[in-house]
Order: sequence, then structure tokens, then C-alpha cells
Amino acid sequence: MAKKVLKFGGTSVGTVERIQHVASIVKKELLDGNNLVVIVSAMAGQTNELIKLSNEISDKFNKRELDVLLSSGEQVTSALLAGALIELNIKAKSLLSWQIPILTEGQHSNARIINMSVEKINKYLSEEGVVIIPGFQGISKSAEVTTIGRGGSDATAVAVAKILNADTCEIYTDVDGVYSTDPNKIPVAKKIDKISYDEMLELSSLGAKVMQSSAVQTAMMYDVPLEVKSTFTERKGTKIFNQENIDYSKSVTGVAYSKDDAKITLIGVEDRPGVAANIFEPLSKAQINVDMVIQNISSDQKTTDVTFTVKRDDVAKTKGILKEKSEITYKDIIQNDKVAKISIVGAGMVSTPGITYKMFRALSDERINILAISTSEIKISVIIDEDKTLDAVKKLHTIFDLD
Repeated sequence: MAKKVLKFGGTSVGTVERIQHVASIVKKELLDGNNLVVIVSAMAGQTNELIKLSNEISDKFNKRELDVLLSSGEQVTSALLAGALIELNIKAKSLLSWQIPILTEGQHSNARIINMSVEKINKYLSEEGVVIIPGFQGISKSAEVTTIGRGGSDATAVAVAKILNADTCEIYTDVDGVYSTDPNKIPVAKKIDKISYDEMLELSSLGAKVMQSSAVQTAMMYDVPLEVKSTFTERKGTKIFNQENIDYSKSVTGVAYSKDDAKITLIGVEDRPGVAANIFEPLSKAQINVDMVIQNISSDQKTTDVTFTVKRDDVAKTKGILKEKSEITYKDIIQNDKVAKISIVGAGMVSTPGITYKMFRALSDERINILAISTSEIKISVIIDEDKTLDAVKKLHTIFDLD
């Protein structure tokens, strides 16, 4: 008898009919002899509606109360799914985070799960019952309701699977697995049957929205087997494995892209020790994530141009911080928020020479100018003009035999 954690995303539980369909999937898994813990997201669009309500009260809505408000979405789904299972004559019970409890630490809206009591869950499983847990939330040591960031139900599922020593964690969504790129934009994209944690972590952090990157990272740290499956078809999904299962024979596994980046350049920065720290330290303290960084030193070696990327939502905040800091001197600041980040990911890149050249030549053939470059062992990312995004993705998808 396997112990499974099943997680169902917002689209999977978006309507009462879909919740009833999820109940039928859970019933089938139970009849197959599995012990089941089910993690659910809020119904599709519900979290946005709750945020909208908070904004009508105040654009600086209290963060403690916001966590109380937003956590209600998943609680609604938990009760509805438990009720749907009971209607199918399945023993089922929703357990809220404070009832278990699921312990978190960190700030409101950005907490993380650190532990969980297993007694109530294991007792109910031993009685052949199904436990339904709302994702995305927990309770702090001071008994405050906390949430763990948008998309946090994936992280809840992985944490629960780890603490319960589950045999597998299955992530149900509206697609039947992980694809080589966005199948909605590139119809020739193909489903990946197996992928490593490392590759999945890169793809999810680069814009692939199948799984939350922090959940993949937790699964990788604790070797929790994952599978991404579709709620709406019975096709096999994508299995996500540890390092030993990387397919080094394939140089590139997928192409990811995101359109929420912006490029900022500081012109004529004084070239001396500590300048980079002065630029990026206040951004870090303001919780602004800096991605690519490029520095070009002038011929007289007295000034430099510093280019970096941030999320578009952070552009105004970033420029405001840089203009306020008197210790940061520069001639001008330029922004470009009409850019996109294109990335190729693949474990085989480590052992395959010429990948960088092949990527750059392919983009050159399409007359696509590269504005910034970032690399790691299994990833190459470039910033390009946003209007060339699909042209770049299609070309790279073809050139690396992913069609």
C-alpha cells in the first residue's frame, strides 16, 4: 500500500463540477489501495478576487489580515472536496493548518513550512480515510495564520510528502506534464517524460508555470519523487527525478521564456572597489531580485556602465532607490521594459561543446539582437527585444531538435 500526496491546482478545482471530478480521481486512487493525503489550491481566480477586495479597503492592507483573508480560498476548496468525497461514500475529512498543525516561520505572505505534526493525519489514514489539507498556508509559533507565497500549494504538497515520508507526490494541473516549451504558443512542443530536479528547477524559475520553483527546490533537497499529471486526461505525466536520472545524451531539454523582466543601465558609474555593493545592497534590502548583471569598463578605466535586470513591477522602485542613494554616482540611468528573457535548459549542455555558439548563431540568423547574457552549467539565458520572443523560441526549439 503506497502513501501518496496528491495536489490539485486552481484550474483543477475551478468549479463544483471540477471538484466532483477530482473526487472521482481520489476515489479511484483509494480503491487502488493507496493511502491518500490531498492538497488543494483555491478555486481558479479566487485568490485574485480576495486581493481585489483587500485593495478596495486599502492599498496598504494589513499583512496579518491579508494572510487570514487569502488563506480562506484554500479552506473553501478543502471543505467542498471533503463533502464531494463523502457524497461518494468515501471517508474523508478536511484538516486546516492550525488543526494539524503545520508550523511555519518567516514574515506574513512569505513564510515557509518548517515542520508538521503527523499524528492526526496518520491516525486518519490508518482508518482508511482521505485527509484533505488546504495548501499555501500554515501557522506560526505565535499561533498566527501565515501564507507561503503565491503558488505555495506546490510547496505545501512537497513539504507534506517529505514529512509524511510519502512514496510519491503527484501534482495535478491543467496540462498533462512538462513540455519542451509553452505548447499554447508553440504547437510542436512535446511532452517530456522524465526530467531532473535541476532541469525542472531552471525551467520553473525561468517562467515555465507548471510548478513553483521553491517546491522543486524542496523536492530536490529531500529527494521527494514528483510527477506532474493532468486532472482532465489519463495520459502519463512527467516524472521528476534526482541527479542520477539526468539524461546526459540530450544537450537541451527545453526552451523557457518570460516577459516580465526589465533592463536597467547605469551610465558612467565611477569604477572603484565597493561600487557594485553600493548599487545592489539597497536593492537587496528592498526585496528586489536582480538577475543578470553586466559591467563594461570604459577605455580610460575610470568609469563603467552597469546593466542588470529586474522584474518590471520593480522598475520604479529600483530607480527611486538608486536616485536616493548619494553614495551611488552616475551620469544617467536608462530603462528598457520591452524585453524578454529566453533560456535553453539541459543537463547535457555540460558535456556537449558548441551549445553557446549554436544558440547565438540561431538568434543571429533570425536577426535577433542579444542585450544581455547569463549562463550556468545547465542553462543559457539571453535578454532580447520583447517583440522577437516567439521568433526566438521557435528557432531555438527547432535548432535543438525539440519539435
